[in-house]
Amino acid sequence: MKFHGYRRPDGLAGIRNHVLILPTVGCASETCRIIAGLAGGTVSLANQNGCGEVEGNRRLTQTVLAGLAANPNVYGTILVGLGCELNPVDSMAAIIQSKTNKPLIKIVIQDEGGTVNTICKAVKLAEHLAADAASCQPEEMDASELFLGIECGGSDATSGLAANPVMGYVSDCLVDLGATTVFSETPEIIGAEHILARRCKTAAMGDRILQMCRDLEEGLKKINEDLRSGQPSPGNREGGITTLEEKSLGCIHKGGTRPIAEVVECAQRPAQKGLIYMDTPGYDLLSVTAKVAAGCQLIAFTTGRGNPIGNPVAPVLKVTANRDTYCRMNDNMDMDLSPVLAGEMTIEQMGRRVLDEIVRIADGKKTKAEIHGFGFSEVVVRRMCDYV
Repeated sequence: MKFHGYRRPDGLAGIRNHVLILPTVGCASETCRIIAGLAGGTVSLANQNGCGEVEGNRRLTQTVLAGLAANPNVYGTILVGLGCELNPVDSMAAIIQSKTNKPLIKIVIQDEGGTVNTICKAVKLAEHLAADAASCQPEEMDASELFLGIECGGSDATSGLAANPVMGYVSDCLVDLGATTVFSETPEIIGAEHILARRCKTAAMGDRILQMCRDLEEGLKKINEDLRSGQPSPGNREGGITTLEEKSLGCIHKGGTRPIAEVVECAQRPAQKGLIYMDTPGYDLLSVTAKVAAGCQLIAFTTGRGNPIGNPVAPVLKVTANRDTYCRMNDNMDMDLSPVLAGEMTIEQMGRRVLDEIVRIADGKKTKAEIHGFGFSEVVVRRMCDYV
């Protein structure tokens, strides 16, 4: 299986060719939005953090921002700061440059004399960078260079019965081809964590997954909270999921059946290839952001109830096995997997169809979320106190 991608100076393969306008702090987000709106070939995001943070949260912010800039779908980055923030441009630039050697330009709003001057300067720089990016020619690449993030959200009974098993089959196929896939959301493996622990390549990794779940529940108890007060969600319950354990047993299907090669922290780029488990909360926006910051070129998102979210850096492919949802939210859903439940196709047949669609997206086909331009406000960074 082959796709056409962009070879980056750091050796990674991208399936998009963005120039990223990246705010170091919330005070620069609107300026970045305007710059991206004026300069073609660019994308941006709303960063709500970067100042007024404790040190642990600042490091989490920096990890995610640097990971987004280092994502292979990004050709180069224009880093925009205010000038007095806790996460200054020079510090953020140094972290990005420790991860990748792609083009990087720094601008500080206070040094430029305000937003108008900053926008005028940045738009010119962005246009030059975008022109350079446009000169890059995609080349044929092997499927082993794909890094797929697998997410589920707005789940219902059809998710665990069909959509997640289909994505599990896709994950197995990609892993067998030498590619990398990652799934996550620790609150949504509780009750099934022992199954994943047994699939880890080492006992230490299995123990780590079990400890993650214990730490999550114990941490909530310390603040007088109960994980089950928010899990399953109201939409999950309406869709036929009755308990957290039932939800978890459906959720883990999206990780397929192959051994877990590595367990990583939230937004951490894996050192191994194969199937990866990432420790994240169960919030879809945060979990998708973390996967893209870890290097995923593409997110496959299963949903039973329907979900419109995107990401500014990576395309998000929406699939559902609920035929009513596919028809009702057709402007958001990319693929209908319901023929599996109707007995019209097997999981394997549908999985091969999804693999074909992944190749088409890698070759440039836009997902519904990309067509709508979703993603700017859908980047969420984990906080130290986040549990679920």
